[in-house]
Amino acid sequence: MQWRGRRESSNVEDRRGVPAKGLALGGGGIGTLLIIGLFWLLGGDIGQVAQMQQQAGGPPAANRPASEDDEAKDFLEVVLADTEDVWRAQFEQHYPRPYQDTTLVMFTGAVDSGCGRASSGVGPFYCPADRQVYIDPSFFTQLKRQLGAPGDFAAAYVVAHEVGHHVQNLLGYSDRVNAVRRGGNELEINRASVRLELQADFLAGVWAHHGQKEKRFLEEGDIEEALNAASKIGDDTLQRQATGSVNPDGFTHGTSEQRVRWFRRGFETGDLSLLDQPFQLPYDRL
Repeated sequence: MQWRGRRESSNVEDRRGVPAKGLALGGGGIGTLLIIGLFWLLGGDIGQVAQMQQQAGGPPAANRPASEDDEAKDFLEVVLADTEDVWRAQFEQHYPRPYQDTTLVMFTGAVDSGCGRASSGVGPFYCPADRQVYIDPSFFTQLKRQLGAPGDFAAAYVVAHEVGHHVQNLLGYSDRVNAVRRGGNELEINRASVRLELQADFLAGVWAHHGQKEKRFLEEGDIEEALNAASKIGDDTLQRQATGSVNPDGFTHGTSEQRVRWFRRGFETGDLSLLDQPFQLPYDRL
């Protein structure tokens, strides 16, 4: 990805090294099945996180001096700026209201958010209460070393997925899932979450499509890096790694094949008229 020397967003807040003081809601390292955004979007409880920690295990990421991650900060500022440019243009073209920027908060170890305190173990997440994305940059090292998904565009895909949750929040899709959570059973809640996550993958693909069309920042192999990352964080793949078996009723993000397919669909079409499809298609056809 050609990211050096590009516009940097002013909406990145660096809280690395700042101790979190609120109620702890997370922990457990990368093995927490990479619940990217799920806990916060569904308004999960402490018991939910504790259960996932028991399934996966692993220590929380260690704090590190901010100076070690200066390049990570530059990278995140550029990627966030590209999402801002794409979504501002897309909202102007397709929606009656302007896009509202999100803030990306960098942290180490644990952070206080509008959704409570979270450790690095929950992975990158989006908090709808304060409309902010939270990322511990050490996650990208875990993505590379523990999940086999290296590359700067694999990291950019993760950021774009979380910003996709922000887009969903602005457009009211997150409210749909919250309504299911309030009135549905566990299977219905999980399936609604899968739809939301696959839509966020689609939105990440739409971002890549328009970013490449308008900015030409992709290099050879970048899309393959994103597709590889999507395949590594499918529910079936993560469940098999964590437990040795697969339980489709417990899926919350979609299979590896589904995540790859929906990102690819967004990238190949860039067509926001398809945005409702994850919520319209029968579940067995997602």
